[in-house]
Amino acid sequence: MAVNQTQSSLVIPDNNASVSGNPGPWTEPTFTLAAKVRVGVTCCFFLIASCSNVAVLCSISGKRCKSHLRVLILSLSVADLLVTFLVMPLDSLWNVMVQWYAGELSCKVLNFGKLFAMYSAALVLVVISLDRHWAILYPLSFTSAGQRNRIMLWTAWITSLLLASPQLFLFRLRTAPGVNFTQCATHGSFTQHWQETAYNMFTFCTLFVTPLVVMIVCYTRILWEIGKQMKHKNELARSKNDLISKARLKTLKMTLVIVASFMVCWTPYYLLGLWYWFQPEMINQTPEYLNHSLFLFGLLHTCTDPLVYGLYTPSFKEDLRSWIRRISSILSRRAKNSKQLAISELNIKDLTSMEGPTSTAVTMQSVF
Repeated sequence: MAVNQTQSSLVIPDNNASVSGNPGPWTEPTFTLAAKVRVGVTCCFFLIASCSNVAVLCSISGKRCKSHLRVLILSLSVADLLVTFLVMPLDSLWNVMVQWYAGELSCKVLNFGKLFAMYSAALVLVVISLDRHWAILYPLSFTSAGQRNRIMLWTAWITSLLLASPQLFLFRLRTAPGVNFTQCATHGSFTQHWQETAYNMFTFCTLFVTPLVVMIVCYTRILWEIGKQMKHKNELARSKNDLISKARLKTLKMTLVIVASFMVCWTPYYLLGLWYWFQPEMINQTPEYLNHSLFLFGLLHTCTDPLVYGLYTPSFKEDLRSWIRRISSILSRRAKNSKQLAISELNIKDLTSMEGPTSTAVTMQSVF
């Protein structure tokens, strides 16, 4: 799968050389310029994604929107933070260190957590798509939306755990023969090449294809239903129900943009991974920066989610302005206090120089 191959440029160029029986020349990987750029950009994404998603979490902690929608956005922010705090640091450190120094247990656990974060981010988007599907097509089921969404979210998180669990058994430490180079990889965990390809295709389908198909089907039906309603405008009353419909349409636009950004950001990288699984030799034919660039483009999705939420949520904008005012107030207050303290210290020094050491004690006692 694509996540397993994020370090493909750091491992043996042909992962299946020993399986296919065509071992090629191997050179020890290095921390290249392309990898350095990847680490630098990932650090920038880390700062942006962590701050923005934490801001969204703080904002939705206030019950300003309906509970079932609040839980969905909360879960999406948590999933994005998992990607931010698990995938990004691990990817950066791995590129810097080139080989693996942390032991086999951490090799298994960290790669499990990495895939779990990727699964949770994708499946939570599926839950959001299904919620919008029911909200638009079956508006009378609104009262049961909260309970239904909680069940779907629990299913999404548990399914993510189960689907990521094979990483605990597949990843292991492998040492290149004849050299002092150890890597954390799936190399050697499959006895036949088709087994590795089958597992990669299964992960590709469950991590990307299936969520993508569900999202496309949901939003296609939604847009089709909206198109039918637009043809029968005379049946829509200008009443409170129409206002509720407009609110749902606004939420629909927000979730549609979030899902579209997921598709746009991750599709190129997964297509590259698909090409690699069936033609492993292509890793030597494609430029190194291409793999790095497409993976970074996928990580960009964790930064776009809070931005889209902020654009479509007035309460988030208000909270953001309030936080900025508070921070500015705190900084100005500290600057004022430090200025007053500096003036007091200057006065003390002046008095000391004028009146001698005896008056110094009196002055210090009056100040403190």
